[in-house]
Amino acid sequence: MADGHPFVIDSTQTYEKMKNYGLIRTAAAIPTVRVADTSHNTGEICSLAGKAYENQVSLAVFPEMCLTGYTCGDLFRNTLLVKGAEEGVEKIAEFSKGKRTALVVGAPVPYGGHLYNCSIVICDGCIKGIVPKVHITQKEQRTFSSGSDFISAGSSCEIRYAGQKCIISPNLQFKTGEAVFAVETGEDLWAPVPPSSHHATSGVHVIAHPSAEFEILMTDRYRNNRLQQQSACTMTGYIHASAGFGESTQDHVHAGAASVWENGEILAENERFRTEASLVIADIDIEKLENIRKGKPGFSSSDYSSYARIQLGEADMTDFEAELFRKVEPHPFAQEDDLDYRCREILDIQVNALATRLRHINCQTAVLGISGGLDSTLALLVVALAADKLGWSRDRIIGVTMPGYGTTSRTKNNATDLMDGLGITSREISIAAACDQHFKDLGHDKRVTDVTFENSQARERTQILMDVANQTNGLVVGTGDLSELALGWATYNGDHMSMYGVNAGVPKTLVRSLVRWATTNRFESLSGILLDIVDTPISPELLPADENDQIQQVTEDLVGPYELHDFFIYNFIRFGFTPAKIMFLARKAFEGKYDNDTIRKWLKTFIRRFFNQQFKRSCLPDGPKVGSVGLSPRGDWDMPSDAWSTLFQNSI
Repeated sequence: MADGHPFVIDSTQTYEKMKNYGLIRTAAAIPTVRVADTSHNTGEICSLAGKAYENQVSLAVFPEMCLTGYTCGDLFRNTLLVKGAEEGVEKIAEFSKGKRTALVVGAPVPYGGHLYNCSIVICDGCIKGIVPKVHITQKEQRTFSSGSDFISAGSSCEIRYAGQKCIISPNLQFKTGEAVFAVETGEDLWAPVPPSSHHATSGVHVIAHPSAEFEILMTDRYRNNRLQQQSACTMTGYIHASAGFGESTQDHVHAGAASVWENGEILAENERFRTEASLVIADIDIEKLENIRKGKPGFSSSDYSSYARIQLGEADMTDFEAELFRKVEPHPFAQEDDLDYRCREILDIQVNALATRLRHINCQTAVLGISGGLDSTLALLVVALAADKLGWSRDRIIGVTMPGYGTTSRTKNNATDLMDGLGITSREISIAAACDQHFKDLGHDKRVTDVTFENSQARERTQILMDVANQTNGLVVGTGDLSELALGWATYNGDHMSMYGVNAGVPKTLVRSLVRWATTNRFESLSGILLDIVDTPISPELLPADENDQIQQVTEDLVGPYELHDFFIYNFIRFGFTPAKIMFLARKAFEGKYDNDTIRKWLKTFIRRFFNQQFKRSCLPDGPKVGSVGLSPRGDWDMPSDAWSTLFQNSI
């Protein structure tokens, strides 16, 4: 016994981060079966196991009772069938020698005068453990006993099976490489408190779910909902493999459903009702699961005492660089799937947040600067909807356009036209004269377009907005977005400051999607103006325009593509991935669009700026969180302003 685990074979509890990028290759394997023909079924299982090994799979899960067929009924009472299954397990173990793929296969196992519906874990010629099903069905009770017998006994039991000594217990964990998995068979998933809930809180990352449910109308939808919910609730990977072609159709049909899930998201699934065998492969991110569990209720104080953890050895090195069996979303904040729902929900959150704040402080106006760019446009649309929600006349919204040295006619006209179209109060206050005087007071030559030249304009604009709010008993609504906050692409006490940052939780790649959605669903009459704003290059317009009145200062030329930075932000903050892993994932996500040197360059820029600019995030105005990533110092992101980026920079 070690670390509170009885029968612990592996006494090493250290999780080795980043080996194989924290991933494990898994498979749900669906063989064709012949009911009661253990010899045929053994051959089918070995064939699929071989294919799994060829594909560098570390864990392959087969259906419940796949060695005999699930629908044997009272034939399970026959000693010959049970013995045939045991001989089949022995042959599978022999086949697995020299292969580091862990196999989970189903067979009836006799013990202590009872018969149990079991999942048997085999790896490299060894039977590593036997897991009996706990929640057996009413029909199964004719033949099988519940695995709860072993729980009530108070410990795991040793058994000699298929010529080897091993442990039999529902409370077994298996460690292969970096991943820890456990088995939950069939109806165990449908219990009010499934065994997987206890497995997860005891440190298990992946649940192997052999099953044999039959198909009736809506079964597939109900099953997927359950797998989605349970994998999300337990923050685990789930490998579901269900009995398929060849099972008896005397009363029911088995469709051979196979799927792999990760924290509520489906990674891969097969086509049901196939007449041939299938192998569904997906790479589960163990590091991601570990990181999102940190600090979550139920995972902070786990009880390991009732579990035995069995070491299967180091998994074979899977070449994830060569092929990755999972989709890497290049735009995690603005995924195309269900974008309509996402945009609707986010705008509702922003509007409700701002309306609550406006009502609470009992202000008379909402004041914001309108530049003709994306961020201020989204903020203005949110303010307009909040005003409507409160029953305000829109003339209580004061939009201020503040042309300066770099303002182009395109952005200025769009700003003016948008304010007019929305029916708000608009004011134009040029900052040129005030900045001229300021530079004169400073003794600064305005022909020197350095950081002083740029930041003075941003601070002058903020001062104007604050003073207009004082004049009108108003609240200054900030327009800066989450991506700018992460990069520190904001002037301290300039556009960095407001009285409420309504876009603080919205990354740049999502701002464009939100404005497009609002154009179609809320402000269709302004589509011409709004779509031109969407197409305008992102720029602070702090440097003079060129001779053709075109924007000269394009933000993405200076700090890098926002789609890359938003990808970095999401994976660094949401999942705590190392720069090396983010680099690997970015190469997969943006393959063919950005080369390795480009990704590395901007990743280094992101890390440098993210660390250096934390001081700006330490004093952010209030603003609503809208997604899983936030940078508020009041709970979402706690980071010292003096942290060094050296370790992270050098790891790329």
